[in-house]
Amino acid sequence: MEIFHISAECYPMAKVGGLADVVGALPKYQKNAGHQVRVVVPGYDTKFKNENDFECVHWGNVKLGNFDFPFSVLKETTDKLGYELYLIEINELFNRPNLYGYEDDIERFLSFQIATLDWILARKSVPDIINCHDHHTGLIPFLIKYAYKYEGLQTIKTVITIHNGLYQGWFGFDKLHYLPEFDLIHVGFLEWDNSLNSLAVGIKCAHAVTTVSPSYLNEINISANGLESLFNSVRNKSIGILNGIDFEVWNPSKDQMIAENYAINTIETGKKKNKEKLCEQFELDSTKPLFSFIGRLFEEKGGDLLPHASALALSENFENINILILGSGNAAIEEQLIQLRNDYNGNYNVFIGYNEELAHLIYAGSDYILMPSRVEPCGLNQMYALRYGTVPIVRRTGGLRDTVIDFGDSGNGICHDQASVGDICYSINRAMKLYDDKISFNEIRKKGMAIDHSWERVCKEYIDIYTLIIEKNEI
Repeated sequence: MEIFHISAECYPMAKVGGLADVVGALPKYQKNAGHQVRVVVPGYDTKFKNENDFECVHWGNVKLGNFDFPFSVLKETTDKLGYELYLIEINELFNRPNLYGYEDDIERFLSFQIATLDWILARKSVPDIINCHDHHTGLIPFLIKYAYKYEGLQTIKTVITIHNGLYQGWFGFDKLHYLPEFDLIHVGFLEWDNSLNSLAVGIKCAHAVTTVSPSYLNEINISANGLESLFNSVRNKSIGILNGIDFEVWNPSKDQMIAENYAINTIETGKKKNKEKLCEQFELDSTKPLFSFIGRLFEEKGGDLLPHASALALSENFENINILILGSGNAAIEEQLIQLRNDYNGNYNVFIGYNEELAHLIYAGSDYILMPSRVEPCGLNQMYALRYGTVPIVRRTGGLRDTVIDFGDSGNGICHDQASVGDICYSINRAMKLYDDKISFNEIRKKGMAIDHSWERVCKEYIDIYTLIIEKNEI
């Protein structure tokens, strides 16, 4: 079948979070399974775009009310990612340093969706499936069904995958005229709680709804930033599919970004070499257990808990612990974490920002990864950590609940229930004791490395859903 993935992010073209990793990997495995797969993202001004060759395959104009935006569709010429990558280039809207955070984000992503459908309409063939990702593409199922200009696309089946239901793409009715013309009898599909809600539109109009873990599907029926009743009403067409990770990219036996490659049978020597390299870089003592955090420094990820929890853990275990933070986000949290470096020099360090190569080395060289998330629809960091023999310390929520089982229950990690400083420190103390029991610690690390979180499994589940809605119009 012919499959289009339409998304605001795709690694390595453009990445802010896990959305990019999923959209960068799943299509490759679908292509390997014998399907025609194309990925469409905005033409941001990124390093990948500037360092690779693209050819223009289509051009046109997007009209939003009185605004008119010329656009081009650019194709990456070599298919080096394992599938066809297309960029919707609208220089006035996307030639900017960041992916998100602008006052005209609504206009940016409306234009992106309309330009994408205009191009698909102009093609000689119509895809079987369009898989939309998050609210940035949530209007596509509605436009295909009800916009007059897209009547030729109505045979396409649509799926919306929800990576994070907190962000929904709200905008006011004053921008309704931006949309291509449709019969106003259908305007109710656009409305939710007295505004236009892009995510709600996609949920209402798509043939199937997927979330990125089974537990997250259950959680958003209870807590979904105002969409709880909607999620409950579409439960019959919804399914939770746990994300995978790209074993070609995240493979400690082949990873060129780490200091030394290793496998399960060489985990002790391999981890030791990487830990020594990492600790040398950040002036830490490699003989002590190393607890690391990689991620965005926001409340959603428990980032606001890290300064206090780190300070408490360091003060209680100063002679026996290292903590390393890699991330960026809330400026106040960043400042608190930087300040800790002065107070706990030699046992603590922080890198504000994101560096892909450093992230790989942290997974390879750390003993534990901290994930005290309040919300974690799937989570990929714990899967990367497990793959590299690094024990995850997680709060039981979303995909963390589905992938990490406490070692006290013969599992592969350390779990706690509350997003609190007390729970984090209690788990760190348990981890300190586990670290001293080298036999048990190494058994747990090897258990994590042996788990299959590959995309092959996930790919089959998505293809099964596509097949059902093509054949039966339902799942």
